[in-house]
Amino acid sequence: MPILFLDFDGVLHPEHCHESKHFCCLPILEEALRQVPECRLVITSIWRLENPFHALRDRFSPDIGARIEGVTPRLSDLKQVPGPLVSYQREAECHAWLWANGVAHRPWLAVDDRSWPYRPFCKSLFLVNGATGLVTSSAAQLVECLQKLR
Repeated sequence: MPILFLDFDGVLHPEHCHESKHFCCLPILEEALRQVPECRLVITSIWRLENPFHALRDRFSPDIGARIEGVTPRLSDLKQVPGPLVSYQREAECHAWLWANGVAHRPWLAVDDRSWPYRPFCKSLFLVNGATGLVTSSAAQLVECLQKLR
């Protein structure tokens, strides 16, 4: 059962877009996720620091929202960060969530518009063009990647 760690800005809508465009790419993501029904989600977005969990989950369709298992911890709240992950905030937070939830063995993929919060050549990172957010063609590639994790 794969886990998708999900960023919002630059993925679910273009980076730095007007708030009227927020979540304009969400239907594309949701349609993709319906093709991989066993996939669970964890929110990595900075939005997790500013909004209650229920408010984040409520932005999603009920069937997809029910698959959201939580949010990653804040790097500053972590007690131990393995040396190789110290400089890679999002990847460290993803690993911390996996360890804290006893599922470090589960396959995972992070969808983000920025590579620098992950180690170079991170095989668990799916990059999206932040200027557009998730588009149909990249969503099809995302489905393929998630299906390979089964």
